[in-house]
Order: sequence, then C-alpha cells, then structure tokens
Amino acid sequence: MHPMLDHLIKGATVVDGTGTPSYTADVGIRDGRIAVVAPPGTVTEEARSSEDATGLVLAPGFVDPHTHYDAQLFWDPYATPSLNHGVTTVSGGNCGFTLAPLNPERPADADYTRRMMSKVEGMSLVALEEGAPWSWSSFGEYLDALEGRIAVNAGFMVGHCALRRYVMGEDAIGGQPTPAQLERMLALFHEAMAAGAWGLSTTQSGTHSDGDGQPVASRHAAPAELLALSRAVGEHEGTQIEAIVGGCLDQFSDDEIELLVGMSAAAGRPLNWNVLTIDAAVPERVPRQLAASERAREAGGRIVALTMPILTPMNMSLGTFCALNLIPGWGDILGLPVPERIAKLRDPGVRAEMLRRADSKEAGVFRRLTHFGRYVIGDTYSTANEGLTGRVVRDIAAERGQDPFTCLVEICANDQLRTVLWPMPTDNDPDSWALRAETWQHEDVMLGGSDAGAHLDRMCGAPYTTRFLGDCLRGRKLMGLEQAVKMLTDDPAQLFGLRERGRIEEGWHADLVLFDPERIDAGKATLVHDLPGDSPRLDSRAIGINAVWVNGVETIREDVVTGAVPGTVLRSGRDTRTVSTK
Repeated sequence: MHPMLDHLIKGATVVDGTGTPSYTADVGIRDGRIAVVAPPGTVTEEARSSEDATGLVLAPGFVDPHTHYDAQLFWDPYATPSLNHGVTTVSGGNCGFTLAPLNPERPADADYTRRMMSKVEGMSLVALEEGAPWSWSSFGEYLDALEGRIAVNAGFMVGHCALRRYVMGEDAIGGQPTPAQLERMLALFHEAMAAGAWGLSTTQSGTHSDGDGQPVASRHAAPAELLALSRAVGEHEGTQIEAIVGGCLDQFSDDEIELLVGMSAAAGRPLNWNVLTIDAAVPERVPRQLAASERAREAGGRIVALTMPILTPMNMSLGTFCALNLIPGWGDILGLPVPERIAKLRDPGVRAEMLRRADSKEAGVFRRLTHFGRYVIGDTYSTANEGLTGRVVRDIAAERGQDPFTCLVEICANDQLRTVLWPMPTDNDPDSWALRAETWQHEDVMLGGSDAGAHLDRMCGAPYTTRFLGDCLRGRKLMGLEQAVKMLTDDPAQLFGLRERGRIEEGWHADLVLFDPERIDAGKATLVHDLPGDSPRLDSRAIGINAVWVNGVETIREDVVTGAVPGTVLRSGRDTRTVSTK
C-alpha cells in the first residue's frame, strides 16, 4: 500500500527532456519527486489533488544557464519573470560579479559592490540598497541567506571581482596580487566551493567598468592568476568555469582563445561563455568563435558557447548609460551633463564624427546599433513628440527631410533625452535563422544568455523559453518540440552536472512545466515599476503556461505566483556531479 500522491497530472503529453518522442501518461508527484509515470488510467494510488491535462504538454522545468538573479532573489524570491516562463533552475554569479564574499574589515566594500552591479548589470541602486540584507561576509553565508526563501532552484559561481576585492582592497583595480595575496585568494575560493559555489566566473571584457568608471577588478588579472584559479576549480566536485572576454561580442583574438582553452584544460572542466551572435551578414563569426571549442577539445578542455534562440530587443537611450556609450568616442559625449550633451549632439560636425567612429572596424558588433533609420520610438515625454511612439525613425525623418540621426537627436532633445528607443534587429532574415538552426546542432553550442535579473530596464531576456517553444510549434518551426525541450532542459542540466534534474523520470526531482502547445508564447516586454524604490524594469507575461512545479510544489498557476518557496540553493558536489573534460 503506497502512501498517497501529493498530486496527479492525468493524460498529459509527456515530453521528457531526452529528445525521444512524446507519449501520453499520468504523472504522480510525492515528496518533491516524480513518484510515478504510467499509462493513462493505470495509476492505482490515491492522490490528494489531481488535474486533467488532456491536450497539454508536460515538460521538465527549464534551466536558464546564465542569469544575474544574485540580488533580485532577496526581494523577489520568484525570480520573475523567469519562473512564469517555466524556468525552475537558474545559474547565477556570472561574469565575475557576485555579492559575496565581502571583507568584514572593509564595510565600504558592500557599497562599492552595489555601485558596480548597478553599472555593469543595469540593476537599480535603490533596489540593491533596500532590497537585500547585506548580512554576509563569506560566500557560504551568502548562500545560507537565500536558503529556504526562494521559489526556484539556484546555483552560483563565485565572481572573480569579489575575490580580488576581498583580498586586495582598492589595489584590485590596477594592481597585481603578491604571492601571499594570490594564496589568500585561492584559499577564499576553495572555501567558497567547499560551501557549494559552482566554480569561477570572470570577465576580461572592455565593456565592464565599475561605479567609478574604472575597469572592473578581474580585468586586471594576468593569465597566471586566471590559470591558478582554474586549477583550483578542478579540485572540487561538480564545478566549472564561466568567462567573458572582449571577443565574446564579435570575434575572439588568438590570445583570448589561448586563455579560454588554457583555463578549461587546467581545470579539466567545461567553460561556458556568452553570447554567440549568429548573423548571416557576418558568416565568418560562427566558425571563428567555435574554433575555440575545437581547440579546447584537443587540449583536454571543453568550451561551450551560449546563444539565444530569439532576438531579444534591447532598448537604447541618449539619456542614460546604455550600449551606445560603448561605441568608440561616444562615451565622452554621452557622459556630459544633459544640457551640454544636447548642445553637442545638435552640432552637425560632432554628429558626423560620431557616425564615422561608429562605422569603423573598432566599433565591432556595436556597428549594428547605428542604423538609426531602423529605430522605433518608444515612450516619449513631451507634447512635441506626441503620436511618435511606435513609429519608425526612417519614416519620420523622410517626412521632415532630415537624415535619420539628426531626426533622432531632435526627438530625444524634445524629451530632455529621456526618449526610449528600440533598434529593430538587423539579423531577422531567413538566412540568419537557417544559420542559427544549423549552429544549434553543434555539440558545444547551448541555448542561453538571457541575462535575466540584469539590465532590467533595457532588455527582457527571461521569456526566451516560451517564445522559442511558440516559434518551434507555430512559427518558424526550426526544431521539433522534443528537441526544443531537450535544449532547454537536459542539455543545460547535463552541462552543469545537475543531479536528477532536467528530465521527467521516476525518482527524479519534480521540477515540471505544464503548457498549452496551441498558445505557449511570451507577451510584449512592458515597463513596470515594481522594484524597491519604485525603480522600473521590463516584464513580460507568460502565455499558455498552465502551471509550474519546483521540487513537487506548485509555484505558478496561470501566470500567477502561488507564494510557495520550495526552491533549493543548489550546492556543488551535493547537487552537481563532476562533468570532466579529461
């Protein structure tokens, strides 16, 4: 006589995450696990509750391999909107940026960390100050602070910037560690991994600066320091590396490939990076970026590229820091006080020089942002701009007899530069989509790169799961449903070595998503003011998701959070097994 089931999902179309064909089954949950998967009508155990899932798809919970929910989970334990879109496990602590460890002898380091996160990850400073307790110093204490109060499963890398800052203080910017300091950094890192950190995250990217405008700490590290930390990763069970270099945006340099390959091989563990931009107009990029993966295999490592299966629109503004500031020569002008900035932007000579720099080879991937005729006007703030929201700059410029950039500057100036701008993607052509479908087949390419929890008012990558499935079922149909689900579940679970997650299998953790294949999709990104301090962020409704379970507990029903917090802080070793590359 079996004890009762907690819940029985009857007659669902089960897509189990392995890529094998779907089948109809009754699925029973008990004590956080999948207790039974059986042909419809054959389950004999009583269930406390049940539902009819005829015509609905039951899939494993989605795994988002690249998020920045490190702070948000304190004020939003539901990791919205990721959880709404079926994500039950998130990887955090990426790109070298974590909220721990913090040196207890330097309380000001917490403020430095908040200002850095606010700048590099586009998080609200007020939310960081008011929304998180900042009660920890060690990495283990940070993990403990989240334990028992989150609705998703979450694992965290240790940020290289935090390790450097803890040991070197202000010398972390510009300095090199003494042998004793490097030893201290390694000891601190081992301590974090012993407490459950997933491994090392670091950035060498020129786009990452701290709150003072200085290159962030990890960018000052020499290869020897990175290789020493990488070797430490390999001494712990179930750990790996995540790294960002300048070439992630466009194309790696030979030195960058050598560094990434060296790090992965030294650890004997996978290294993932983001984000691989696939664009048929730049056919040489994908082979160049994947050359790193080929080299890693030869050297006894593995390098995995994350790539997004949807085009994530990212808004721009001439008023606040955004990607436009990263175009060579643009930061100086866009960093001026608003009245001076408007005066400069209105100067035809200044605009001509800005456009010349933006079109140069050094602008790299940012060249895509300067097709100003292809921008769509978003929110506006002045009577002069009434009726322009939703219109394309090219059309407005033609009506006014202006060139697109001049037209754009005038519109923004009317709003004291507050105008929200949406560039239309340049890579939405059939050839680019065909190239994506082909690239996704590569064994070292994985879906991800949502950055969920970061760049909150600029982009909303979290809904890539539902939008991709909707596209596979009813849109471009680049993938079958079973394969698409595998790419969102088992593939990332296998990369991270998650124990008994990522598939629907008897005995495994009951992380589940129930959805309507006729409807699954993501709503348009809209600005909401629901952060601490009423700070804005972009949000997107989940469409066609009936319910989400984390560890057997219902966390979402019809796009509304239930209030339950059944998530686990996933700790390396206990919750992850080693994925060795040797």
